[in-house]
Formats: sequence, C-alpha cells, structure tokens
Amino acid sequence: MYLTKREERILEGEEGEGKRLAMELLVAIGEAFEAERLIPITRAHVATSAQEGDTYWAERLAKGGARCAVRTTTNPPWDYDFFSRIAELTEYEISLLHRTVDAYRRLGAVLSFSCTPYVLDNVPSFGEHVAFSESSAPPYVNSVLGARTNREGSPSALASAVIGKTPYYGLHIDENRRANVVVKVEASMEGPFSYGLLGIHVGEIVGSGIPYFRGLPRNPSKEELVYLGAELATSGSVAMYHIEGVTPEAALMEEPVESGAEVIEVGEEDLRDTLERWSESGGRISSVILGCPHYTYEQLVEVARILGGRRIHPDVDLYILTSRHALEMARRSGVLDVIERAGGRVVADTCIDQPVFRKYEGTLGCTDSFKNAYYRTRRGQKFVIMDVKSCIEAAIRGEVR
Repeated sequence: MYLTKREERILEGEEGEGKRLAMELLVAIGEAFEAERLIPITRAHVATSAQEGDTYWAERLAKGGARCAVRTTTNPPWDYDFFSRIAELTEYEISLLHRTVDAYRRLGAVLSFSCTPYVLDNVPSFGEHVAFSESSAPPYVNSVLGARTNREGSPSALASAVIGKTPYYGLHIDENRRANVVVKVEASMEGPFSYGLLGIHVGEIVGSGIPYFRGLPRNPSKEELVYLGAELATSGSVAMYHIEGVTPEAALMEEPVESGAEVIEVGEEDLRDTLERWSESGGRISSVILGCPHYTYEQLVEVARILGGRRIHPDVDLYILTSRHALEMARRSGVLDVIERAGGRVVADTCIDQPVFRKYEGTLGCTDSFKNAYYRTRRGQKFVIMDVKSCIEAAIRGEVR
C-alpha cells in the first residue's frame, strides 16, 4: 500500500507512539483489503463500550500521546450517576467505566455517549468520507445520508480518528456501493417496528450484501430508517442499502435488476415467521427495555402519548434509553414528567449491553428492538419482541398475553 512521506514517518514513530500504533493498524487493514492508499476523513464515531478490549486500545493510544485529528463522537457506556443508585456494581466495573471515559477524554474525543450520532451531532454530508463504528451507523450514514464509511470496529474507527485517514477500499469506492440483491416488499410497512422486522428478515438472507428495496413507502421517518439499518446489521452485516425513490444514491446506481441481481420477495407471512423465530411467546415480564438504538425525542413523545396517564405495573421496570439531548428536550417539554409519573425511567448515556442490567438476567423482558434482544439474550435475558404500543401495554399489565 502506498504511503506518503509523512505517513511513513508516523509509521516509524516520529510523531509519537500513539500515532504509530494507529497507523500500524490502518496499514494492516489496508493491506488485508488490498487498499491502494489512505484517504482523508472528515469525522469519526467510536464505540466507547466500557469493555476491556476497547478500553485497552484507547488507553494505549492516549498513553502514546495520540489525539483525535477529526471530530470524533462516542457511543454510550453507562450512566454512573443513575445506575450507582439502583444497580449492584462491582468495583472493577466502576473502575473500567472511569478508565474508559478518562482515556477518550485524553484523546480529545467528543463525549457524546449516543449510538445515534448520525441523527444528532455528527451528521456527515453527501459524499463525505468518514469512519464510523456502531453497527447501526454505517447503514444510515451510507444509505440515508450518502456519506461513505466501511463497517468499522471501534479500534479501526479510533485509529482513523487519530490519523485523520482511512484505507481506501470497500464502500469508499463507487463501484462497491451498487446493490446486488433486489428486495420486493409486499408487506405493509408502518412504524419503526415493521421496518426493524423487515431488516432482521432481510439481513438473514443477504448477509453482507447490499439490498435494493422496492415497494416501500416514499416518506419513511428517520426512526423507521434507523430501525431498518440497525436490524439489517444485526442479523446480517449489511453496511448499506438502497430504497427506490427514497435514498440519495438509488437513482445514481445502475439498475440492479438489469445487472442480474438476485431478487427476493418479502410478504406478511415471511415477516410473521421471522418474528416467531426471534421472539419469545409471552408470560409474566420483569422489564420493558426500549431505546436500542437510542430513542429520539419524537419516540419519547409517542411513549408518553401511549401511557396516557396510566401507571406501569409495580413488578415491571420500564427503561427507555436515549441521548442526553433528547432527555433534556423531554424534560423541558414535560414529556419526561409524564413518563416518570407513570413509573418509567428515561436514561441517557447508556447502552443495553452493559452490566447495569444484570439483575434481569434469567427473566423475561419485552422490547421493540431485535438488536436489543440479540445483545441481552447473550447475557441470559429472553425477550418478547413487539411494537412499542404493545410493549407499553404489557408494562402496564405486567405480562404478555
């Protein structure tokens, strides 16, 4: 892979050990994918998971004097101020959280602690080259915004943030952004949950392909598109999709049907079968966890509307994970008060894949997110997966019938 003179000097350690490590990783990735060179990026997003592997890498770069060269936002770990009052946490878990935050602060990252920066405070424009980790981010950034990122891991995204460059391969190249599977949707689509169900179904089929959707409504909300991409990346490893008449590059790409792409059809029965495979059937529940990816302010408003002044069952904990921005908007507008009076908890700066939810392992929960169910099931908590209205009704009854 070609390196400029300065890139070679960085690789030789002339600008510090932290930058040398970052460049070493980028060169290794570039050579693995046969990238011809590195290209500049304008922004990045990294995982900040408060898990040992990511923290170790961030600490090594920070100790070596590295700093982020471009605007770099961060995924959520968990909110110490909130969960230290209600969860049993070990000294190691608390220490790891503080180490993580300290490392990213020393690196000069923007500690935004949200998994949806692409709809908040780190929104690239069409054609920008960026480096985004967080599984829901590349599908939205590539597909909806028309910017360019590969499906980065936290270490590679952070390395790119420090160097300000990324290897030129994959979805940074025009020809690799063309669809190779046509998906004809013959089921009704309304609301984020239906788009998420479509995403989980199609992701299982296409794997790492690029689907081209036909038959979807021409005015999807940002929440619907967030859920579609998040679930495509959960059951598959989809980093980009096109929607006919909606996404910006759909009309720019060669018609996938004419290029001999595979065609799959998705009907109501297909989606019902997929839901049955992913979801538990029902019973008494201990929790309802929403906000994976983080809920927007508009979704918090919808929860308050559905609650309608009713109270959550005393045996059920309702958590809604969101960004600090959306939480503050909900507080100012009175939406937060409605949810809290009902017994719900709106939590910022937190991911569901964290030890703070340990008490629910071995119990049955309810969620509107397949991604949430995927992560929590690995930690021993099973879920009934339903739309948000059904989730709230179950929280009020204390069970899924």
